[in-house]
Amino acid sequence: MKLCAIALGSNLGNSLEIVKQAIDKLDQHSQIEIQSVSNWHRTKAITLSTTPQPDYINGCALLATSLTPQELLGVLLQVEIEFGRVRRTKWDARTLDLDLLLYANYILNTDDLVIPHPRMCDRSFVMIPLAEIAPDWLHPLTGDRVDQIARSLL
Repeated sequence: MKLCAIALGSNLGNSLEIVKQAIDKLDQHSQIEIQSVSNWHRTKAITLSTTPQPDYINGCALLATSLTPQELLGVLLQVEIEFGRVRRTKWDARTLDLDLLLYANYILNTDDLVIPHPRMCDRSFVMIPLAEIAPDWLHPLTGDRVDQIARSLL
């Protein structure tokens, strides 16, 4: 089993209920065990559109899995679809967004998956909840602790 970190976000529908149900759905998978979940945070939407979006509910979770990184990504994408995710434009409003942030200490760069997540260290809405549940995790590329990265974003 490998320890992984994911980010969850939602700003359409009953966002708090959606992210909680997504955690439950992932925990029901035979090859995924939820280890811990951060607090949920309300954050302003980042968008390319001039149309305002509702605030997001964001959080992170640690999970143990026997799935490969690609298999786990497939499960995350399927769960997004099950919760009504439709991909239209970049940074569009969404019912559910699941991002694979870290997979053990793996470094992976393929056409469909980059680990660690390439923008995670720039996003306080990711790093602050991640620091709640994995403060000592070392970023595989920089060697920095998650809690140090989170503090640098405040």
